[in-house]
Amino acid sequence: MSTLYVGASHSEVMSMRDRAALIDEILQDRLEHTLPQLMEREGIDMWILISREYNEDPVLKTMLPATWLSARRRTILVLFNPGNGQAIERLAVSRYDVDSMFRKGWNKEKQPNQWQRLVELIQQKNPQKIALNKSAHFALADGVSATEYEELMDALPAQLSKKVVSSQNLAIAWLETRSDKEMQVYPELIKIGHGLIAEAFSNQVITPGKTTTEDVVWWLREKSRELKLINWFHPSVSIQRSSSVKFDHLKAFTGTNPEQVIQAGDLLHVDFGLTYLRLNSDQQQHAYVLKPGETDAPIYLKQAFAKANRLQDIFTQNFKAGRTGNQVLKMSREQAIAEGIKPSIYTHPIGYHGHAAGTTLGMWDSQGGVPVRGDYPLHLNTAYSIELNAATFIPEWKKEIRIMLEENAFFDKNGVQYLDGRQKTFHLIQPQ
Repeated sequence: MSTLYVGASHSEVMSMRDRAALIDEILQDRLEHTLPQLMEREGIDMWILISREYNEDPVLKTMLPATWLSARRRTILVLFNPGNGQAIERLAVSRYDVDSMFRKGWNKEKQPNQWQRLVELIQQKNPQKIALNKSAHFALADGVSATEYEELMDALPAQLSKKVVSSQNLAIAWLETRSDKEMQVYPELIKIGHGLIAEAFSNQVITPGKTTTEDVVWWLREKSRELKLINWFHPSVSIQRSSSVKFDHLKAFTGTNPEQVIQAGDLLHVDFGLTYLRLNSDQQQHAYVLKPGETDAPIYLKQAFAKANRLQDIFTQNFKAGRTGNQVLKMSREQAIAEGIKPSIYTHPIGYHGHAAGTTLGMWDSQGGVPVRGDYPLHLNTAYSIELNAATFIPEWKKEIRIMLEENAFFDKNGVQYLDGRQKTFHLIQPQ
């Protein structure tokens, strides 16, 4: 196995060939073991996914083997649960087998019309429900295009069109549920991200009085590429310092912070994410730039940091299967406020996508709850970016600062566990 190593974390990054093999192994396992349980849970016996090349349904993309970088021509995947504990039947109404994942179910020479072949298969299986990826509220579950939907509905006879339903909850379940095999490798990605942040927030990268925030941002981009990894969003690095400049919500959450030279006494913040093995990370941490003579961050900043850690504890302890995101948000905010913390919580699922499908637990501009997506209940074996901030007024700076943290965690029957720990102390950068 060829390897690369990441700065301070010494985490192993697999070769592209080895990654492909592992991706396919994980996918095969999910199709065989995870999917049947989800189809049973959601009461769906036939699920159809349709995409044309380069206009892929986001769910369909997660079911393609590693060497399929897109759909081919029009690719139609049919998943049918015959019930009675039998295996899910996986067919591709396509010119090709989809590797070993989906068996070719269309011979164009016998049936020239692809839609008619799909209808024939549906009639043979006689499902109770025909689920399509349509959703008004969850973008990742709304992957069938208007044209594909119209052409399918035109092809279906009336007795079958009446069986068509939205796959919304099944699509979300497939995207949000993490398998045992995935959870064996997911912590490695989080460790890689932590290692890169630790290196970025060090004197290996930052020279106070010279290095700018954009220098650090582009170092992160370049280092990610060196490791044959990609960023699913452009990183951001921002500064809070003793000045008249106040915290700006919009700049903080849109990545439009101005380029600044990093100086002694600065409180630095980074937002950084990677994609690896079809999984994503999303991490925010802080560093403090020591002033000459200092050996640690000022006590008032450390106390502010402790409040943010306490907010994490309050929040994650309220996770319970069946509770909605809005319920957890409300409980957590009320408890934090009662403890004298000024909270803002905006946590999202993570997995196949950075801002993934599943339960939304607040948004930075919707602290009273999020309609529909916040009403979706928590399920076990799901992963989240525990993203939040705690505001503290700093008399020495004569203004309020935000400790903005984001760490990736897994929620199962044992509660919420961070995948590679969480930040509890500042990264420290030495003065020059």
